[in-house]
Amino acid sequence: MIDKKFTPPKTQKELMCRCEDLAGKTLGQLANELQIVVPENLKRHKGWVGMLLESYLGADAGNQAEPDFIGLGIEMKTMPINALGQPKESTYVCTVTLEQSGELHWKDSWIKRKLNHVLWVPIEAEPSIPLAERFVGNAWLWRPTAEQDTMLERDWSELMDRVVLGEQSEITAKEGEYLQIRPKAANSKVLATGISAVGEKEKINPKGFYLRTSFTRKLLEQG
Repeated sequence: MIDKKFTPPKTQKELMCRCEDLAGKTLGQLANELQIVVPENLKRHKGWVGMLLESYLGADAGNQAEPDFIGLGIEMKTMPINALGQPKESTYVCTVTLEQSGELHWKDSWIKRKLNHVLWVPIEAEPSIPLAERFVGNAWLWRPTAEQDTMLERDWSELMDRVVLGEQSEITAKEGEYLQIRPKAANSKVLATGISAVGEKEKINPKGFYLRTSFTRKLLEQG
């Protein structure tokens, strides 16, 4: 765990000034400023990079169901970058609620709130580069355009229809143009409660909403 953190930024300008200070530094330099030890790798420390940046930038949401920077309404997402300067993997957004009544609307959904205003922070992520020596890139703020919001809503609605119908165990990562649903657990032994097609509770692997790399690649090009 990372205990030390800076105070939450009071304005968007203050947040972006901190981001400017981040750019060009290595994860090792940031960890040194926070007086914490860099793990050898991320195999047993999944999420460490995100927690490091949240601490450095002053994110204050913790485990609350709020955007990372509560007062600013801004969510932070790291974007691991490969040697070609492209997103290395899809971006986790939030968990999928597997017990749904079908009454939830896109505008009221947690995922919509998460994606309403996002601070993207690109991070060097080539496995050949030691974790402490990986550089942080130039962060930028993003709000979905009307077209992007429409596409995200369409994907979300189609995927949630499947969940409501009890078909969550059959959903594959191939579904959805911008959004996809994928397993979200340390291993296949982790189970969550869902609703089957006949309306009965069943145990299945937890699921999460992810933004496809084809979508985040476009955001990176625009950012």
